[in-house]
Amino acid sequence: MSSISSLPTHSQAKTLSLFQVLACGAAIVTLSMGIRHGFGLWLQPITQAQGWTRETFAFAIAIQNLAWGVFGIFAGMAADRFGAFRVVVVGALLYALGLAGMALSPTGLLFTLTAGVLIGAAQAGTTYAVIYGVIGRHVPAERRSWAMGVAAAAGSFGQFLMVPTEGLLISSLGWQSALLVLSAAVLLIMPLALGLREGGFAGGHAARREQTIGQALREAFKYPSFQLLMAGYFVCGFQVVFIGVHMPSYLRDKGLSPQVASYALALIGLFNVFGTYAAGALGQRIAKKKILATIYIARSVVIAVFLAAPLSPASVYIFSSLMGLLWLSTVPVTNAAVAQIFGIQHLSMLSGFIFFSHQIGSFMGVWLGGYLYDRSGSYDIVWYIAIGLGVFAALVNLPVREAPIARQHRVKLPQGA
Repeated sequence: MSSISSLPTHSQAKTLSLFQVLACGAAIVTLSMGIRHGFGLWLQPITQAQGWTRETFAFAIAIQNLAWGVFGIFAGMAADRFGAFRVVVVGALLYALGLAGMALSPTGLLFTLTAGVLIGAAQAGTTYAVIYGVIGRHVPAERRSWAMGVAAAAGSFGQFLMVPTEGLLISSLGWQSALLVLSAAVLLIMPLALGLREGGFAGGHAARREQTIGQALREAFKYPSFQLLMAGYFVCGFQVVFIGVHMPSYLRDKGLSPQVASYALALIGLFNVFGTYAAGALGQRIAKKKILATIYIARSVVIAVFLAAPLSPASVYIFSSLMGLLWLSTVPVTNAAVAQIFGIQHLSMLSGFIFFSHQIGSFMGVWLGGYLYDRSGSYDIVWYIAIGLGVFAALVNLPVREAPIARQHRVKLPQGA
């Protein structure tokens, strides 16, 4: 009997309903992503209260994004082997500790360890790579891109819901108390994780696989399309995290009120609900590489027009609405492409590696924003870099081959490998 026939079929492995997977997964992503999208609102309150430079705050958030990428690889491996439930619970606990530490850190170093390392590790266990692994295991291939779009749209709705809430908490309670309230709120992820408890992971042993972790990694990293998807995702991270963290301060530097920034980030989240859902749905019918190339080139155009136009609240809201349609719409399409090419057995892990590239871009975007601002007094250079990278990402996604990879032979693995 071949190793393929010894693997459990989709119907045998499917123990969670579509509604359960999407409801619990989307709620978890809503909380996790919603909170982190508002971190830019704390830049000025924290740096002014602590007497820190913007680079200090930006470096901590840059480390957060890098830690998210690094830990995301191992969170994906753990979720593939032990199931998503345990990983999400640990991530929720780390998130609560990180937010509390972010509020109480007296030094830049401790702030970097809590806001950076702890929260980065927490996000690795409570966001897309882990949740998409569950979707991949329990949603048929013909609906997978759509389902991933729904989960990504939930993260966008979280931004729309949580960013104004965080702004209200800061203005009414102060920045420290606001973080402590969020520290308690994020623990709601733990009961939601109960809805993602999967069969087949008892004792830490997943179903028999046709590839080891090492074989899956060697196959992926030798495949040019995987490398191209990673390059494009680097750009995605650079653009969205630079804008998400630094745009509130950019707007205040230009004389606009803090409320404009809060509304702008909320609009990004609101319109990305539609953008991510549409991208996921289109991914079932249109070549994913064409969708990705269109998103990246459209981002460059929108940023260029925003910089060229006279700045006003109206122009900010138009920019935010258009950017929102493109914001996380790369996420379901990219992850669905990975699942389509390599299958679902190591999907969380491979998504983690793809996302690591995204987070290197995030690190560069948020850190360069603070570094170049402190030295030039302007964000202009980083805006121009974001435009150029968008064109680059559009070009590198076009040669991606989306067909399932042709494997010459299957390796029969021992039980529990």
